[in-house]
Amino acid sequence: MAGSRRPSTTVERFGLIVIKQDFLPYARQTIEQDDIDAVVDVLRSDYLTTGPKVQEFEACLCEVTGAQYAVACGNGSEALHLALMASGIGPGDAVIVPTITFLASANAVRYCGADVVFCDVNPENGLVTPEILQKTITLHESQNLKAFVPVYLGGHCVDLKPLKTLCEQYGLLMIADACHALGGQYEDTPVGSCQYEDMSTFSFHPAKLTTMGEGGAITLNDAQKADTMHRLRHHGMVHKPENGPWFYEMEALGYNYRVTDIQCALGISQLGKLKAFHAKRVFLTDLYTKLLSGLEYVQTPQVPDYCVSGWHLYALRIDFEHIGVQRAALIEVLKKSGIGTQVHYIPVHTQPYYQKLYGPKTLEGAQAYYEKTLSLPLFPSMDEDDVRRIVEALKGVIEEAA
Repeated sequence: MAGSRRPSTTVERFGLIVIKQDFLPYARQTIEQDDIDAVVDVLRSDYLTTGPKVQEFEACLCEVTGAQYAVACGNGSEALHLALMASGIGPGDAVIVPTITFLASANAVRYCGADVVFCDVNPENGLVTPEILQKTITLHESQNLKAFVPVYLGGHCVDLKPLKTLCEQYGLLMIADACHALGGQYEDTPVGSCQYEDMSTFSFHPAKLTTMGEGGAITLNDAQKADTMHRLRHHGMVHKPENGPWFYEMEALGYNYRVTDIQCALGISQLGKLKAFHAKRVFLTDLYTKLLSGLEYVQTPQVPDYCVSGWHLYALRIDFEHIGVQRAALIEVLKKSGIGTQVHYIPVHTQPYYQKLYGPKTLEGAQAYYEKTLSLPLFPSMDEDDVRRIVEALKGVIEEAA
């Protein structure tokens, strides 16, 4: 992610750098000298890719999440695709995906040749509830439903226990899109432990809690599926040295979804700071919520009581009609004040590709959530003054329009 010039840096009580900059994007990576040193060490080593840092990163991710196995790959989209392929999802199957998500959650299903069944969300927080999942299953019982992909929007996980019960009742795999939620918890269980879900998928894009530049991973507790995904990320190849040191066989059609040692070195360094990054995000979001409390027609994020959020996003719900300012106009005014915002997300079922494929569909909760959502800047190198500046600018626009 790119901000503008960085005139100064300081270190604050979380042990992280604070970057003072004129423009605050909605998200920004935090890269420090130890991250750079880790990457440089790999650049000077014998392996740039498919070397020891890949396995080391996977072991670190298992330690963070509590899962038994991890499979690293090139990005979060590849992680979802690998998880679905290893689960045997293919043509004739259908997978339930919430429509409030990034395109990849649904696209990965289509990569497998399966159909997407879009489901609605709670309009207050953009998450799928057990009631919504039950309704979706009932409406689509004629389709060959095989899996459910819950999305941990903004870092807030879904209520896994009752959703797991439903999935077991109807024979569905639960493959979590946890790309927003690393560092969070469901009750007292780390996100990605796979105590309830069959697999969890992660992204290490620069906007996420920790970054590898680009990168992804799957965590799980199934040794056979982990082995399958390790093969699928490398063209489906299996080395068979008993037939010669050069010999390999391709047992299935795989992909070049490998991740480099360069990326994994950065990922290892970043995972070491996950607790500090998360603590800083909690501090910033608590301050946002305090300063925004009582602001009419603006609702701060609603975190379920079973969840410790990973706080990837700080997404407000704003009643733009009542404040008298269109969302696009508010975004532009804040941008001129040096504040970047974003909308997460346009309902995927409304995209032209999916409209053409499945026809129009009405999902009222998702539409209500989409119409009001706006994500404010949130990243660890911000400080208290940045939050106050953002809140003052937002309040100023609203008061001027009143």
